Amino acid sequence: MGGRAEKAAEGAASAQADLRHLAVELRRLNGELTRVVHGFATGQSLHPTDVQALAVVLDSAEPVTPSVLRRRLGLTSGAVSACVDRLERAGHLRRVRESQDRRVVHLQYVPGAQARARKYFGPLAEATDRVRGDFSAAELDVVVRFLGSLNEELAAVESPRA
Repeated sequence: MGGRAEKAAEGAASAQADLRHLAVELRRLNGELTRVVHGFATGQSLHPTDVQALAVVLDSAEPVTPSVLRRRLGLTSGAVSACVDRLERAGHLRRVRESQDRRVVHLQYVPGAQARARKYFGPLAEATDRVRGDFSAAELDVVVRFLGSLNEELAAVESPRA
């Protein structure tokens, strides 16, 4: 009987160690991505939040409005306006009025700005591609599924205000 309890305790300790290891690797990944994003932001005279806003616009399947940006980034309306103003002045985004309802503003990534970002983030894409080559398609499917599920869970978590 002691053997079962011992194995269960070892299994629980192993699961805790695996969770800790996963947390460490996710923090390291976040740190490395943050370092690269900050470098781009600095080089473009932007705030790191501005780069996050660009990612929201780039990755969205639907048109992005300032209110969508506000919700996705957890910013105030004034902060979103300042962010969009900076991105527009820097030539990264443009505001486009929706033709049906002129009150609706869509944010569009300027194609030339996308080329600048692609050039800067090229080494990141190349590193990602090199690492992908070490994994099978099935393994990558699991990684993508895990990251997608984790992102969905994290998006549902309310950030406490300090």
